[in-house]
Amino acid sequence: MTDKIEGREERARNAKWYVVHTYSGHENKVKANLEKMVENRGMKDDIFEVAVPTEEYVDSKSGKSKIKERKMFPGYVLVKMIINDESWYLVRNTRGVTGFVGPASKPVPLSDQEVKALGVQETILPTIDFKEKDVVKVTSGPFESFMGTISNISMEKRKVKVYVSMFGRETLVELDFDQIQKV
Repeated sequence: MTDKIEGREERARNAKWYVVHTYSGHENKVKANLEKMVENRGMKDDIFEVAVPTEEYVDSKSGKSKIKERKMFPGYVLVKMIINDESWYLVRNTRGVTGFVGPASKPVPLSDQEVKALGVQETILPTIDFKEKDVVKVTSGPFESFMGTISNISMEKRKVKVYVSMFGRETLVELDFDQIQKV
């Protein structure tokens, strides 16, 4: 199992970001469809991440300010993947995708500087040394400084389920890996 995880991490480091052109307004649908197809076809080792770069802005209407989010590049989705015939075909034939950005729809990977300029952070998988039934302390969030026992660990979601004692009862809460520390 750990060999498979290590192999996937190695492949993820070798994957490149590509820009995919979509119908305008369908970016989030394309992202959802592509993620679902990757899951269904078991291609997690070829297509690692799908991103729609967004930015926050302040919208003022009738004297009230609201923070809203908008797409930085309408009509485009970023995909971190290893290009092979199968992964190219899957992305290219996803509903709402019109093609890869590049000459003659031949995918051209983004450089590291371009990826940083687009605001796509590299997902760094945290290394954890927790196991079920370990006692941990919550370090941030609404349950900060609570002690608990790990019930379940989800590596894919990067979350743990912890039983904390609240009002004299054991309550199951879901936390991120970076919200807990081993006692």
